[in-house]
Amino acid sequence: MMAEDATLDTLGLLCPLPVLKARKRLKSMQPGQVLRLLASDPAAVVDVPHFCAESGHELLGMEDTGDGAQAYLIRRS
Repeated sequence: MMAEDATLDTLGLLCPLPVLKARKRLKSMQPGQVLRLLASDPAAVVDVPHFCAESGHELLGMEDTGDGAQAYLIRRS
């Protein structure tokens, strides 16, 4: 995965908290910056791409971290 400008750890939080916290963090970032979101919520696999599509942010990629969690790279619009 590519380099990020900020990391947000939402491990252990359930829907809708990972997306809500990501939205808040992205608002404080500059357009074009990249947020690395760590989430263990099974619903995040659906919620994060949907959030990005609805809000106009670019989902650059997702990967399993090997511990039951995923890392998402989101570029702020």
